[in-house]
Amino acid sequence: MKIPLFQIDAFTNQTFSGNPAAVCPLDTWLSDAQMQAIAAENNLSETAFFVRDGDHYALRWFTPAVEVDLCGHATLASAFVIFEELDPTLDVVVFETRSGRLLVKRDRERLTLDFPSHEAVPCQAPNTLLKSLHQAPREVLLSHNYLVVYDTESDVRSLQPDTALLSQLGRCGVIATAVGDEVDFVSRYFVPGAGIPEDPVTGSTHCTLTPYWSQRLGKTQFHARQISSRGGELWCELHGDRVLISGYAAKYLEGSIQI
Repeated sequence: MKIPLFQIDAFTNQTFSGNPAAVCPLDTWLSDAQMQAIAAENNLSETAFFVRDGDHYALRWFTPAVEVDLCGHATLASAFVIFEELDPTLDVVVFETRSGRLLVKRDRERLTLDFPSHEAVPCQAPNTLLKSLHQAPREVLLSHNYLVVYDTESDVRSLQPDTALLSQLGRCGVIATAVGDEVDFVSRYFVPGAGIPEDPVTGSTHCTLTPYWSQRLGKTQFHARQISSRGGELWCELHGDRVLISGYAAKYLEGSIQI
């Protein structure tokens, strides 16, 4: 059986940067074991699978190790494939997911994700987290992930966490953030417990970052940058209990999988 495969670099307008996601359009669902095996074989931070269901698409995301509840860059990549390859007449794609209904809209050359907001609250940081960072943050909060806040962009850039220790946190990842030198805020994201030592660019973490920085900076619109080695740019807006996350995408690869 042949399965279409696209590899899309998300949150960038050029290949070899941003976050690469594999996208597999399906006529019908494969077994969970087959999708997990494909994700492990692809060995990217996320592989997305979707099946058309009337006017909507059912969408699922897998890391090399586990299925996840929400993924921004692979949603952006999936919408890009639909807009550019499967149905260029569309201006909006509706996905049904484990995190509810998610919309992606064309916004000129960018695509805009409509995601739920995840506010973080201050918490007592576990010793495992603090030991793994080697550099004490000014603040630690918890949402779906730990949010560790630093004073400067250079603090975030210089982090070299102990990923073996971080993996003891399980599927709970760690978002590191600070005010940016040239953008509103910067971030990095580590989740080795889900098979991702560091994610290049992460849409879903901006569901937490956007309300945090909105409260701290007193505004609702942001230009953000994830400062991993590949790097990527995002434009975010807090809109009630939703976060609008915009970015570019670029196609790197098109082919098929034989299983």
